[in-house]
Amino acid sequence: MFHILIVEDDKNLRRLMATYLEREGYEVYHAGDGEQAMEILDTQHIDLIISDIMMPNMDGYQLTEELRRAEYTLPILMVTAKETFEDKKKGFLVGTDDYMVKPLDMEEMLLRVSALLRRANIANEHKLEFGDVSLDYDSLTVTAHGQTYELPKKEFYLLFKLLSYPKKIFTRQQLMDEIWGMEAEADERTVDVHIKRLREKFDDLPEFKIVTIRGLGYKAEKNA
Repeated sequence: MFHILIVEDDKNLRRLMATYLEREGYEVYHAGDGEQAMEILDTQHIDLIISDIMMPNMDGYQLTEELRRAEYTLPILMVTAKETFEDKKKGFLVGTDDYMVKPLDMEEMLLRVSALLRRANIANEHKLEFGDVSLDYDSLTVTAHGQTYELPKKEFYLLFKLLSYPKKIFTRQQLMDEIWGMEAEADERTVDVHIKRLREKFDDLPEFKIVTIRGLGYKAEKNA
C-alpha cells in the first residue's frame, strides 16, 4: 500500500481528494499547511505528496523547496487556483514534479498520481537500490552481494525507513509510532532489540551502517 500526503487548507477539498484516493487503495494522510506536512514526514513513510500552493504558515512553494533541500526525492503534485505560466514555472523551479489547476478533476488526479508513482519507480518496484544492495518492500527481502535475506516485517520496515532517509536522525519514539503504532506490548526497548538484530545481519556490509545517536535514537549512513 502506498502512502499519500494531502497538504491542503480547504478541509472539504482535502476530504474529497482523500475519498477518491482511498477508493484506489492508497493510505492517505492529511495536513492543513506545510508545517503540519513536515511533522507528518518526520514520523511516516510517504510515497507521494499532493500539495496546494496558497496555505498559511508554510505554503506549497516553501514546502517543496524545504523538502528538496533536505534531499527528499518523493514525487510532489502541486495543485492551485493559480494558472499563469509564471506560477507554474516557479513550482517546477522549486522542485515539483507535476501541476494541476483547480477546480480539480478527480479522475485526472488519480491518473497523474499513478503516473508519478510509476515514474518514480515506486509503483512497479517499491525498492531501494544502492551499491550492491537492494531492498524489496513487497517481499520484505534484502539482497546484497548475491545473498538474499528475508526479514521479519518489523525489522524490514525499520531498515527501509532508516535507509529511505539517510543521515536523518529518528528518535526511538518516532520509529515506534510509525512501525509499531498502538501495539501496547511494545516499548522503546523493542526498537533497540530490532536494531541489534539488523546489525547482526548486516554490519559486515560496506554499503551502509546503522549509527546510534546517543540520547536520541538512530540514523543510517550510506557509503555507496
